[in-house]
Amino acid sequence: MRFCCILLLIILFKAGYAQTHTLDYFLQNAKQNSPGLKDFQNQVLSLQIDSQLLKASLGPQVNFLSNNSYAPIINGWGYDEAITNRANISGLIQASRNYLSRGQISAQYRTIALQRRSLLDTIALSQQDLARTITEQYIAAYGDLLAMDFNREVYDLMQREEQALKKLTQANVYKQTDYLTFYVTMQQQELTWLQAQIQYNNDFLTLNYLSGLVDTTIERIEKPALTDSLGMDFYNTVFYSRFITDSLRLANEKDLVNFEYKPRIGAYTDAGYNSSLQNTPYKNFGLSAGVSVTIPIYDGRQKQMKLARIDIQERTRQSNREFYVNQHNMQLLQLKQQLLSIDLMVEKINKQIGYAHTLIVANGKLLQTGDITMKDYVTAINNYLQAQNLLTQNNINRLKILNQVNYWNVKP
Repeated sequence: MRFCCILLLIILFKAGYAQTHTLDYFLQNAKQNSPGLKDFQNQVLSLQIDSQLLKASLGPQVNFLSNNSYAPIINGWGYDEAITNRANISGLIQASRNYLSRGQISAQYRTIALQRRSLLDTIALSQQDLARTITEQYIAAYGDLLAMDFNREVYDLMQREEQALKKLTQANVYKQTDYLTFYVTMQQQELTWLQAQIQYNNDFLTLNYLSGLVDTTIERIEKPALTDSLGMDFYNTVFYSRFITDSLRLANEKDLVNFEYKPRIGAYTDAGYNSSLQNTPYKNFGLSAGVSVTIPIYDGRQKQMKLARIDIQERTRQSNREFYVNQHNMQLLQLKQQLLSIDLMVEKINKQIGYAHTLIVANGKLLQTGDITMKDYVTAINNYLQAQNLLTQNNINRLKILNQVNYWNVKP
């Protein structure tokens, strides 16, 4: 019964490994399915409408205006007729327009353009955060895949040896207890392999979940292709781009404040009916035109306060920029140091694995002739397992560090 269950698990696992997927496959799906990115992209589209609204507001505005009132006087009681004219009826078509300088109009358009640029910066950073999360999960799943394949390889090796050792035990070359010890070790290796398969399945499905994929099919994945570069040019990354955008935004806000205190001119014209119904109401059709001029004189020094507030924001921006430049450089230097340490470790582990594998092959031949104890052979296998697991762990750690490096170095 136990054998049938294990066989069923193996068949199910193998059935799902018909295809292989790359890291790019999951990254593209994650970007397409992310509701947060879709929200930001829709906000960018909304800003196009804001630009059209601004353009429309700068042209003439035409409205129909109607004010109608009647104030009766009853037995000498009522509103003063000199104020109310007893009745007031009007129906006008009015066209009006505010005249702004080219500089002020340009500043308003820049406001929308900078909002769009800020959103694009946010989208780039969100994509970068999403890519780091997906890549991190992909690397975890890839590490599980390596462990699964290696443990399967060792299990197959022990399975081949088990048949020969069984015959040697029956021929009294080895003790029954030695054979049972080896058989139990092989069973443990089988369970380790199956556990690695389960872990890979879990991490693969989590990868699907994070990518927005509704699919429970288990498939193999390829080694992640990560850029192995240690550039330290913070000024050409998406992190620095947002500081440039903030600088332009604050400069534009200063321009808008200054334009608030420039003279403003407006003009209107209307035509229609406007009457108090007191004197020849049928002749009260006409038209009018006018100009309005607003010249700011004094508002309690609000302009200086607004500009001072923007100056404070600019100093904060500069301080944050310098801090993040230093943090960026320090982070990459630390990651570089970790990569160098891992590369040295991997070089030594590869040598150890070579020796361990050679020892297993040699001991395997001696095992067939009874010139080595099973305990020594099992020890050689365990040493090989430990060295290979250590190599896998270091290779996965290296990929994780490269993921961090790529996160800090992505260009806008």
